[in-house]
Amino acid sequence: MNKKLAAALSGGAVLVLALSGCSDDGDKVDDWAKTVCDQAKPQIQKRADAQQLIISTAADGKPADIQAADSKAFQDIADADRALAKSIEAAGAPPVDNGEKLQQDAVKELNATAVAYEGLKKQVDELDPNNQQKFADGLQNVADGLKKIEKLDQDALAKLQSGELGAAMAKQPGCQKATPSPASGGSASPDAGSTPSEKASTKPSAKPSGSASKKAE
Repeated sequence: MNKKLAAALSGGAVLVLALSGCSDDGDKVDDWAKTVCDQAKPQIQKRADAQQLIISTAADGKPADIQAADSKAFQDIADADRALAKSIEAAGAPPVDNGEKLQQDAVKELNATAVAYEGLKKQVDELDPNNQQKFADGLQNVADGLKKIEKLDQDALAKLQSGELGAAMAKQPGCQKATPSPASGGSASPDAGSTPSEKASTKPSAKPSGSASKKAE
């Protein structure tokens, strides 16, 4: 069952890492991008680690262990989204057309997804790990909810990821992909921290590899 959560998270964890663009522009845009990306780097790492925590939860693990791992992961992602929102807000409006609205929309949507992830955490926390069938059914509902939130999560920075601003952010080390740390458990899945362009060139599987593909239904 936990593999459904892992699969749903495989896209959400690249929220900031998905930045791409095809143009270079002025120093002011680059400076704004550096300000945001320098602050974003630890949050990107936190998201990657949270994803890997779910992916690496043992297939034969106890429901209580799965519950604890998923609960922590959702809270970590919520915290990361909220911190990203603060970073974008603190950076001010980006020096591009309609920059103020782009900034306000990103902040609003990131904060909204943070609340949504905390809602998933609450759902997980309320599951009864002593009733295996009800626990599995509950995780299915969580996975379904995660799919919806994952789309909102991607949409939160979609506009920032386009054009000159997206190109400027894509060049910053702080906005590059993160490899899950060993402390998050296991090795990284093929999709963890990958950008859309990397996925297209490496023929990724819809399911995370390794232990994630063996999660109990």
